[in-house]
Amino acid sequence: MGCGLCRVHCEAHQTGEDNLVKAFKKSSAPPTGGIRVESLGTRAISVRCHHCDDAPCVEACLTGALYRDVDSGLVLLDHERCISCGTCTLVCPFGAITRDSETSTMVKCDGCLDRDIPLCVTVCPNGALVVKEEEAADGIVRNPAREPVLV
Repeated sequence: MGCGLCRVHCEAHQTGEDNLVKAFKKSSAPPTGGIRVESLGTRAISVRCHHCDDAPCVEACLTGALYRDVDSGLVLLDHERCISCGTCTLVCPFGAITRDSETSTMVKCDGCLDRDIPLCVTVCPNGALVVKEEEAADGIVRNPAREPVLV
């Protein structure tokens, strides 16, 4: 339905605070989260990182700021190494990496690495966002807890 609760909660989570009121009181401008909602008429879709197996953003990153976390398998962004060149944005097939207009830093979904289930999934009132197991081509189920597939 495109309510945007996933985006709002993601933005709050980026401040380190899951309580919405506390999170938005912390800053003068809301932080940019790793998910956005695109709407066309009555249809809406969440745009977020798919943590691709063969992530073009990781290959294209000039400084190595984008990398695959060995433990979780997620594609993460090291803000200390990022020079905000935007190369990752150009190669991402999903348009999931954006530039925060306030800080001019790159922002992407981190899969809520600190949580068992991504926050956007837990707050979705319609259950439109889900974590599901995805079978690899060889029939082996990959780690479902750390490889969210959001629909």
